[in-house]
Amino acid sequence: MDSLKWIFSYLKKYKFKYCFALFLVLCTSAINMVNPFITGNIIDKVFGNGETSLLIPLVSIMISVVVVKGIITYIYQMILEKISQDVLFKIRTDLYDKLLNLDVNFYSKVKTGDLMARMTGDTDAIRHFVAWVVYNILASITTFTFAIISMMYVNYILTICMLLIAPIIGFLTYKMSKEISPTFHNIREAYSRLNSVVQENISGNRVVRAFGREDFEVNKFTAENENYKERNLDTIKVTKKYIPKLEFLSNSLSVVMILVGGILVALEKITFGELVIFNSLLWALNNPMRMCGYLINDAQRFIASSAKIIDLLNTESSIKNKEAALNVNKFKGNIEFKNVSLDLDGRRVINNISFKVNSGETIGLVGHTGSGKSLIINLLSRFYDATEGNIYIDGVDIKDIDLEVLRGNIATAMQDIFLFSDTVRDNIAFSNPRVSFSEIKKVSKKAQAHGFIKRLDNGYETIVGERGVGLSGGQKQRVSLARAMMKKASIFVLDDVTSAVDMETEKKIQYELKNMKEKQTTFIIAHRISSLKQADLILVLDNGEIVERGTHEELVKRGGYYSNIFYTQYGNLDLKIGGV
Repeated sequence: MDSLKWIFSYLKKYKFKYCFALFLVLCTSAINMVNPFITGNIIDKVFGNGETSLLIPLVSIMISVVVVKGIITYIYQMILEKISQDVLFKIRTDLYDKLLNLDVNFYSKVKTGDLMARMTGDTDAIRHFVAWVVYNILASITTFTFAIISMMYVNYILTICMLLIAPIIGFLTYKMSKEISPTFHNIREAYSRLNSVVQENISGNRVVRAFGREDFEVNKFTAENENYKERNLDTIKVTKKYIPKLEFLSNSLSVVMILVGGILVALEKITFGELVIFNSLLWALNNPMRMCGYLINDAQRFIASSAKIIDLLNTESSIKNKEAALNVNKFKGNIEFKNVSLDLDGRRVINNISFKVNSGETIGLVGHTGSGKSLIINLLSRFYDATEGNIYIDGVDIKDIDLEVLRGNIATAMQDIFLFSDTVRDNIAFSNPRVSFSEIKKVSKKAQAHGFIKRLDNGYETIVGERGVGLSGGQKQRVSLARAMMKKASIFVLDDVTSAVDMETEKKIQYELKNMKEKQTTFIIAHRISSLKQADLILVLDNGEIVERGTHEELVKRGGYYSNIFYTQYGNLDLKIGGV
């Protein structure tokens, strides 16, 4: 029932059109009863009583009925198809909107393949239900009902004899629905896992080839493919157990009609024309009974798919706006972390972090991999909310600031660079699609990207592959940097974005950043000391804690972790490198 309530909430907008289409289905079910009676009258009156003058009018009515039925069927099928496509469009839009608004923690727990399955296979099962299954269920029920009424009108004895089979068919249909339901949920899960394997191998194709693991990945795919096949065969096992029985019982109606009907004709209880009416209406009993199994399969598939979609749509992000969130156009860039801690999966990854940065200053973050550098930025952008403590921008708690405004004032050149499968130009202008081409070139020059972009086959109009395939690591970093600089935000974050460029290029980038017209509060995460030397404050992190802080000169003199890194990178290799 939850699935039906949910889908009808989408159909509410189209309720009059949908009801009109279903009314037309009802009309075709009634119209289906006309021609059998006309056929019976032709047998009895034209051929039996010799009333040949009735032949042409009766045949004309039969042809008219067929034409009218065809027109009505076309109309309601087109209406239902249009509605189903509109509903599918709205559901996919809602799903995509939900995916864009869920927090980072959600994506760390759910596989991309599963999400893709919900956006494709599951939504198509919904469309099929709306456009085909519903009207076929209604058509089967109404056709069956009208057929029984028509048959009872002709001869109730023969009708009752034929209906004795119906309870057995109903019982088998119920049993089948109970057994087949779990199999569709298992199919859905197997499809999701198969999708995930395919998606991961397409994305990681270069890694697979680099390590020569093609055979291993083929075997992994084969195992999931086999599992998906077996789950589908589980459904077939259930259907092959019941469908032949349902088919047999449905077809046995013909035997009952011939035996009982023949006896009644012999006893002159019914005419031969009336027996023909029964024979013509036989499909109206037979077909709905045969369709039961198939419609139950489709209905169960709809329930399994809708459950997955409903679950996703009901998922709430842990990162939300307050009801009265502040909307500030432009930040000054004064930032304070006050006793900030963060727990992820029951483990403390950031512990009691406190520091202040004034507007326009540069702060450097350094530490070994996994020390919590990027998590500081994730907390600032509210990709995670602090478990303890508070973060302030211009004296305002970031939880009180509208999320769109907060992130709109932070430009990040990320460590994990993602470039869209689009032109270089559009990747750079991602934050401001309407920006002029001259501005794009200007920013590209500052990011030291203009030189190599000019040398590409189509310059700025060159299409880069998915995730930036086709560009080197250093080239991707510079395009990512240009994209961040284009945003012109109050807070600028460089998350290890010069690690793949040469020292000379890095020096030029630092010069451009230092001499930007609009002074931004800048966070620099780096492993190279050369990237951090000019910072107003450098924080050294270890296991989520600040273990050293100060300027470059102060930290070098202190002789700790930062000092060891500095002397290692600048040639004093005799100095023992100690951990922090």
